[in-house]
Amino acid sequence: MVIIEVSPLSGFVMTSRSRMLLENRTIVKKIEVKANVVYIYLEKLNDESQTFILQLEQVIQVKNLKPASVKIYDYYQPGRLQISYSGVGS
Repeated sequence: MVIIEVSPLSGFVMTSRSRMLLENRTIVKKIEVKANVVYIYLEKLNDESQTFILQLEQVIQVKNLKPASVKIYDYYQPGRLQISYSGVGS
């Protein structure tokens, strides 16, 4: 199992429509939101390219935004597969 862990910019949350669209994908096993971090559990990954789009909405105006981050890792062996991205949206 593979986990995509998304920590959005401060003040932003994933929309319910975005959650519904992700849950309808066959590769997505489960979605959890804990402490404003979105965890997307995937059955497995293969060599086929995958694109995941999260629609976010701003619920609180925040100054000096901290970068958002995305981590991808193997649930059973977190050190084996790990990809990270961090950045501030436009």
